[in-house]
Amino acid sequence: MKETKTKKLPTKVGTPVKVGAKSAKPKIVFKKKKKPAGEETKVILRIRVRAYESKILDASVKQIMDTATRYDATIVGPVPLPTEIKKYTVNRSAFIYKNTREQFEIRVHKRLIDIINPNQKTIEALTNLSLPSGVDIDVKML
Repeated sequence: MKETKTKKLPTKVGTPVKVGAKSAKPKIVFKKKKKPAGEETKVILRIRVRAYESKILDASVKQIMDTATRYDATIVGPVPLPTEIKKYTVNRSAFIYKNTREQFEIRVHKRLIDIINPNQKTIEALTNLSLPSGVDIDVKML
């Protein structure tokens, strides 16, 4: 009998490894990383705030952060995300001044706030929060 050499699997999570090089179709094995027993799972409440005006956006972000800190929540942010700029070009006239154009743009300012391990009172206070019109909020649980 021939002796086969065993290959050591890498410690990275999700790294493919070819096992059985002599066979026609090599198998791919993924090694999963185990979590320590004492480590808790973190719940993150990710809030993404969008508005056309930056002053209104900053005021609403400050209001969200004050509400979260009042209930002893751990906050990361606000992180300013890139401003989304949409440009529109329109003809000034349909007939005589056909070659002249006007340009308009809409700027959407964005901020990102992470609340780590929020308790029930924090979530309830954030849902009852009244923010000015023109402010859009997306909330995700990670």
